[in-house]
Amino acid sequence: MVETIQAKNVILYDLEAKFGLKRADDEQFFREWQDNLPELTEKEKDALDEIKTDYFHLSKYPMLEALVKMVVLGPLLKLAGFYRPPFYMSAEKEVRITSDDEGTIVTGRLDLLIFVPSFWIMAIEAKGASYSLEAGIPQMLSYMLGNPNTEKPTIGFVSNGIDFIFLKLMQQDTPKYGESYPFALRRGDDLYTVLRILKRLGQLIR
Repeated sequence: MVETIQAKNVILYDLEAKFGLKRADDEQFFREWQDNLPELTEKEKDALDEIKTDYFHLSKYPMLEALVKMVVLGPLLKLAGFYRPPFYMSAEKEVRITSDDEGTIVTGRLDLLIFVPSFWIMAIEAKGASYSLEAGIPQMLSYMLGNPNTEKPTIGFVSNGIDFIFLKLMQQDTPKYGESYPFALRRGDDLYTVLRILKRLGQLIR
């Protein structure tokens, strides 16, 4: 009997036991979020400060996923240059993965996908401000496993508007993933670092 799981209900154990996913222990596995990050201009820093101000004002009421996308993710992606060539964007993309023995199917809809034709650049999942990123990580990894191009790495980006984390997945042979440090909008210049990482990812593709 085939078991169908909604991606939002997936746990890491499911991905490890049924899809062979492993966590990469090598510190060199995911260097893209650490190395050669570009500096930001004062104009970019001012724009990020405005995002923080807007978020703190609006978060006095519950921040649902749609608001997180509008207030935080949208401006970040624009500043990072992902609205311009060679990148394209898709919303609510349906993703489906099947285990090797075809006994388990995971289905769901990815919030945002940045791509160039036939190549996923970054999968993005937005959560409400009260939602823990810990629960969003296996959901994002299940979407990343659905990337049909298994020859190149896929980057994941999960945010609830206040917290951010980047993921990297490689699918050759045994699928492996790595994580960045978690970043927080409330902590120092973390939002600056998030934008620097996004811009670096864009540079690597260009």
